[in-house]
Amino acid sequence: MELLDYLKRAVQDHTSDLFFIAGGPVCERLDKRLIPISDEKIFPQEAEQLIMGLFALARRAPERFLNSGDDDFSLSVPELARFRVNAYRQRGSLAAVVRVVPFGIPDWQELRIPDQVMSLAGLTHGMVLVTGTAGSGKSTTQACIIDRINQTRDCHIITLEDPIEYLHRNRRSIVSQREIAIDSENYLSALRACLRQAPDVILLGEMRDAETIRTAMTAAETGHLLIATLHTKGAANAIDRIVDTFPGGQQEQIRAQLSMVLHTVVSQQLLPGAAGSLVPAFEVMHVNNAIRSLIRDNKTHQLDNAIASSGGEGMMTMDQSILSLCKSGAITAETAEAYADNPEQLHRRLG
Repeated sequence: MELLDYLKRAVQDHTSDLFFIAGGPVCERLDKRLIPISDEKIFPQEAEQLIMGLFALARRAPERFLNSGDDDFSLSVPELARFRVNAYRQRGSLAAVVRVVPFGIPDWQELRIPDQVMSLAGLTHGMVLVTGTAGSGKSTTQACIIDRINQTRDCHIITLEDPIEYLHRNRRSIVSQREIAIDSENYLSALRACLRQAPDVILLGEMRDAETIRTAMTAAETGHLLIATLHTKGAANAIDRIVDTFPGGQQEQIRAQLSMVLHTVVSQQLLPGAAGSLVPAFEVMHVNNAIRSLIRDNKTHQLDNAIASSGGEGMMTMDQSILSLCKSGAITAETAEAYADNPEQLHRRLG
């Protein structure tokens, strides 16, 4: 099979990822299962041809990748799909993992994104964090929120991504999509520049360092809605991750600033569904006065209890979301207990 054949197969099978790694067959990930789609193992020379083919489709020079050993980029195949590529070296040979990204924005209702997450599109200022482990659907959730803003409000939306995944067409809003390393040098310089580009909404692909986090909080303080990604699981871990990025002498000030600027933390993970497809579970924490005090006073270990007792304000813990999915039949009891933060308590509630 040729490179385009593999890409077409991945789209036809509705797979999430495609793996080109020498020493084994080409595989696709379908609902968390790895399925071989080549008849035989591929050798380093074949892997190199496939990876160079990806660079050619993207019209991207491979020299940076060959020198550094890692590269992220995206490409489009007309009438097929977009693809996000991470190319890397392993055991001296070239390899790549290719994420399949549909051209259109997915339907949030079909994806089971809850109303309290989609309602964030109505915010006009403050910081929203979308967190979760790699492959948990953060980018898709963000794309759905941005799409709703684009369809319902007159805004200038600026996205800073590495690389760009979902493409947004101008509807009621104007959408400027900037790709790091192509349209700007790095996240920090892009974020600083975008504050002079009259944004209403800023999507920040990742907050990687203290200076970027500080600039992001300043942007949210000065009347912008800033939606950012963190690779953490749970609201409490997200708060700790941000604070721990700073030196000890600055952490008290950062907690105070974060408690005032943060509006919502959404944490998500994908669970195997009873019908075979993946089902998302969400934790949602809106920052009310009680949670603001816990963040400021460094009592993040109490956040779960505060979220659990604030269901009337649109909040829910991860275990409450998992319990709801189980009771609706979307996932099995075994899956619910396997992915719960507190399996014993969930078992009792199911019983």
